Amino acid sequence: MRLGLFGGTFNPIHIGHLRAAEEIREKIGLDRVVFIPSAIPPHKNIPLPITASDRLEMVRRAVADNPFFEVSEVEIQRQGPSYTVETLQYFRKKRGLQTELFFIIGMDAFLEINTWKSYGELFELSHFVVLARPGSPHALGEFLAGHIASGYQHDPVKKRYCHQELRTVYFRDVTSLDISSTGIRGLVNRGSSIRYLVPKTVAEYIISKGKYR
Repeated sequence: MRLGLFGGTFNPIHIGHLRAAEEIREKIGLDRVVFIPSAIPPHKNIPLPITASDRLEMVRRAVADNPFFEVSEVEIQRQGPSYTVETLQYFRKKRGLQTELFFIIGMDAFLEINTWKSYGELFELSHFVVLARPGSPHALGEFLAGHIASGYQHDPVKKRYCHQELRTVYFRDVTSLDISSTGIRGLVNRGSSIRYLVPKTVAEYIISKGKYR
C-alpha cells in the first residue's frame, strides 16, 4: 500500500487542502490519504477559542464524502507537542514495512524541516511529497544537499530527488488556490461569507458553533 500522510493544524480545513491532497493522490498513485490534525504544533500558535476536537470534527466533515480520504486522531490523542517524527514512527509500526509512507508538506514548511525534532530520522521513515512552486526544485535540491544529506540525485523526468540510503523526496505542482485558514478566520470574524472556501459541512459547523468570532 502507498499511504499519504497530510498533517497540519487545519484551522479550519479548506478547499485548498482538499484539492492539493486529491491531486497528490492521483499524481503519486496513493491508495489512501490520511489527514492528521495536530494537537499542539511546535512551530505555530493556534488562536483561541478553538479546540483540537473542533478542528478534528471539521476535518472529519470535510473528508467524509471521499472514499480515498481518512482521518487520524494520533496527534490529538498523544500527550505533549505534535512531533512529526513520533507520528511517522507510529504509522511505520502500525502499518508495517509493506506500506510505503508519503508525507505531504508545503514547500515553505519543508524548507524549515531542519528545525524539527529528530529531523534526520524523518528521511529514514517516510518519503516526502513537497507541494512545489515554479522554480522551487532548484531551491529544494540546494536545501537537501546543504541541510539534510549529500548524495541526493535529481531526477527531472520523474520530478524527485533520490538517495541510496534515505527515502525519496518528490516535488509536485498543485492547483494554486489563494485560500488560507487565516483569511477564512478573518472573514468569519467580520461576519462575511465563507461559502465556496470550505466544504458546506465545515461552514455549517463554524457558524452553528460560533467559532472564530
